[in-house]
Amino acid sequence: MSDLSNYAENALVNHLLRNSALTSPTTVYLALFTAVSDAEAGTGTEVSATGYARQAVAFDAPSNGVTQNTAAETFGPLTGSTGTVTHAALFDASTGGNALTAIKALAASKAWADGDSIQFAAGDVDFSLA
Repeated sequence: MSDLSNYAENALVNHLLRNSALTSPTTVYLALFTAVSDAEAGTGTEVSATGYARQAVAFDAPSNGVTQNTAAETFGPLTGSTGTVTHAALFDASTGGNALTAIKALAASKAWADGDSIQFAAGDVDFSLA
């Protein structure tokens, strides 16, 4: 199974096999979740607190269908508590938009309290078609 969401899988199939144009998003955003409804549809409970915003993320050139973020991505600090952050996904918009990846579990969940920040170092956000 790839890391792609249902939306991205269908868009890619339509582009490759059905001569349908595929426009690359101008910016890709990393989103954090506290619960998942449908991972492949990209639906769940996204963090919602003062100080939270999806973070723009850039990726290096792929090698064998695998790429990683090129810079640190920092969320927060937050005001209030959001609960435990357990999952993340990539989207094509800073709010709303389409999930580009399935929602994936983080290597370690984070109980996010008032004043906390979460940072993903360069190379921590992996994407794979392999």
